[in-house]
Amino acid sequence: MRDRFIQTLCELAATDPRIMLITGDLGFAVLDEYRRRFPRQFINAGVAEQNMTLLATGMALEGHVVFTYSIGNFPTLRCLEMIRNDAAYHNANVKVVSIGGGFSYGPLGISHHATEDLAIMRALPGVTSVAPTSLWEVAEATKAITQTPGTCFFRLDKDLGPDGPSNEPFVLGKPRVLRRGRDVALLVTGGILSEVVKAADQLERDGVSASIYAVHTLKPLDPEVIITASKTHGALVTVEEHTVLGGLGSLVLETLADAASFPRKFLRIGLDGHFSSAVGSQSFLRTLYRMDAANIVSRTHKLLTS
Repeated sequence: MRDRFIQTLCELAATDPRIMLITGDLGFAVLDEYRRRFPRQFINAGVAEQNMTLLATGMALEGHVVFTYSIGNFPTLRCLEMIRNDAAYHNANVKVVSIGGGFSYGPLGISHHATEDLAIMRALPGVTSVAPTSLWEVAEATKAITQTPGTCFFRLDKDLGPDGPSNEPFVLGKPRVLRRGRDVALLVTGGILSEVVKAADQLERDGVSASIYAVHTLKPLDPEVIITASKTHGALVTVEEHTVLGGLGSLVLETLADAASFPRKFLRIGLDGHFSSAVGSQSFLRTLYRMDAANIVSRTHKLLTS
């Protein structure tokens, strides 16, 4: 996902001198082309992510569209006060890019497990929060947040799912229907779409017809798509490589509660309200915390038969 982001940002920077990219002293192999082509639109702030955010805010208030770039929790949780008080409060055009969402950097341990960021960032007033599920969504979302006034959070993953239909317009806040089914709607955000697609395939072989909704934007969110999914399926299942507290599952429930439209059966699949204390690959941690394809299948079957 990060490669497609940089590729798209290069295309945008070539025609928009307002675009700036600030890195927290990482990603150099990935950023080489951008640095070479746009040296006046690039800054390495060093291992000083909070200063990076303050610098970005100042430049944004002077008319730039500034992307801050670092891994996992470093550009978000480490910089939360600066994002809240400086960037978001002043509606500055700062786009916070976090590469390695969820368990992408699983072998590096809890400091690099980004499993609370969606909940925290979507709680900040005025912050558009995006977690694309595929490469097509990465490219389209990069263009969209560049044109969106104010502060944005852009969460990228090492894993990804299939693009699905690409002949439709990309709209921030409007989930995409990647597959239509009858029995259960699987709603997913981020690169864990890869597991959801495998789970839907297995459910189909088991006689369960599953829809797949790619919820690439957590804020804003079009409530009508979620309400319609609830009314047209016997059950809803949300899947996120993130804590179930305040993330996609909570957002869907909030949306349905506000509309007084309650699903018959509902399940949140994610990290069950505790820290990810284990160390291992992204695949290993998904299995350990019961959010891989096999667990999605078994937990969905249990929901439908309960």
